[in-house]
Amino acid sequence: MNMDYKNLEELIEVIRRLRAPGGCPWDREQTHASLRPNMLEEAYEAVDAIDDNDMPHLKEELGDVLLQVLLHSQIAKEEGEFDIEDVAKELKDKLIHRHPHVFGTAHIDDPDEVLKTWDKLKAEEKTERKSAMDGLSRAQAALIAAQKISKRAVKTGFEWPDENSLYDCIMSEFEEFKQAKQEGDKAHMEDEFGDILFAVVNLARWNKIDAEQALLKANKKFEKRFRKMEELSVKPLNDYSLEEFDKLWRRAKEELANEKI
Repeated sequence: MNMDYKNLEELIEVIRRLRAPGGCPWDREQTHASLRPNMLEEAYEAVDAIDDNDMPHLKEELGDVLLQVLLHSQIAKEEGEFDIEDVAKELKDKLIHRHPHVFGTAHIDDPDEVLKTWDKLKAEEKTERKSAMDGLSRAQAALIAAQKISKRAVKTGFEWPDENSLYDCIMSEFEEFKQAKQEGDKAHMEDEFGDILFAVVNLARWNKIDAEQALLKANKKFEKRFRKMEELSVKPLNDYSLEEFDKLWRRAKEELANEKI
């Protein structure tokens, strides 16, 4: 394989220089912990570019994500832990091991079977994990975590017998929330509201819907309609009555629908 990674090699050297004595004061003072928010922010900005199907923006944001990977790797190298080459090798070895149908003799054509094989091989690698819940990230968004927890539980057979029973569960959680509210118990209300969200996430999983993506789309849709309301308003929104708000919302929704045509 003869491929030129000149720019990548030069980029690694740029990061080393930024962190070296006489380099950039800001880069030199960074740690794994201080860069944590940047990793999350850059990943979300890359996702925004994907959602917008904006390829020039995606190229830029992937570079920012790569910057975080290289900075963490350089810091680890300085501390004698690992470097970017170690990161690449571990990833390469993992991908080869978990794709025996590509790099080995196994024959798998079905994507679902690929995922089952991936999980099986991953379990063989992570022998220290005793519970189905071991290895879950504590830093990820709660909605994403709920989906992963639910999927792991289902793999052990812990599942609703049918979709109707799941609807019954969701409705019962709403009733329990109402009861907690009548009691005036804020802590109990918070617990029951969490149960509502977790049950709804399971409804999404049952129907093969990504709950995180569904909520992100709902957020984006609401924001777009609200901005259209502001654009269409003829007086401050605070002066609108509930009935006027409803009419303005409907008009905004209609105009945005027409814009898509």
